[in-house]
Amino acid sequence: MENKVSMKEKLLGQKARNIYANTAIYIVLAVLGVLWILPIAYLLYTAFRVTPATGIILQLFPDDLELGFGNFGRLFSDTMFLRWMGNTILVAICSCALTTMFILMVSYAFSRMRFKMRKPLMNVMLVLGMFPGFMSMIAVYFILKAMGLTNSLLALILVYSGGAALSYYICKGFFDTLPRSLEEAAILDGASQWTVFWRITLPLSKPIIVYTVLTSFISPWCDFIFVNTIINDAEKYTVALGLYRLINAEKSSFSENFTVFCAGATIVGGLITALFLSMQKYYVEGVSSGAVK
Repeated sequence: MENKVSMKEKLLGQKARNIYANTAIYIVLAVLGVLWILPIAYLLYTAFRVTPATGIILQLFPDDLELGFGNFGRLFSDTMFLRWMGNTILVAICSCALTTMFILMVSYAFSRMRFKMRKPLMNVMLVLGMFPGFMSMIAVYFILKAMGLTNSLLALILVYSGGAALSYYICKGFFDTLPRSLEEAAILDGASQWTVFWRITLPLSKPIIVYTVLTSFISPWCDFIFVNTIINDAEKYTVALGLYRLINAEKSSFSENFTVFCAGATIVGGLITALFLSMQKYYVEGVSSGAVK
């Protein structure tokens, strides 16, 4: 009888400890969630805030507070935002297409083909891919300058897609999970390796293709460092560099154009967020499948 009572007390104590632990975890997660949401809320609030003073908000709810789309109107009428957005979309789409093609082909070759120096080459590419791209920024700039490609959108496309193959490992892990029997059957029927890749492997690889497309698209979409180094012509700015120069061109630009900057940042962030949400299912599936190996 005493054993049953002690066991019951232990279970009640364990249950109480679990409740306290879960409560503490939920409190910490709630605090972190609020801290994560606050900058986004501030950005949206500032973007839609229309008052005589357009600079940084010094008072959360000023007496002359008015919400509207005036900052977005100034963004389209007083800046070259549409031109910057067009440049960004052009660079992002071209870089995304080249990067996706390189990653898929290199990953498929490493996954399905066996050749000399395969593993050493994979290890070298994996190590090189761990180094941040900005470490080569100066060398890349002088190479582009020697080729006469500075201050051009073509230079950005070449930079973003040049080292794409170094990010092969997730895609290779996904290809490793595909059954080889389908490819072997196609080869026995006379299909070439290219036919197998194009007509069998790629139709089965929708999740990893979506993952590769999204990761390849977001890099040029959000990049600032390389654009700021290579591009000097205002008509060739991407949206990240254009918005930066909007509030840093002169000493007074920051206070005068801060709400316009927030309006532009809202559009840029909203577009990429909508893209990710629409492709979230395939993105998560591609990451989880590719990480198995």
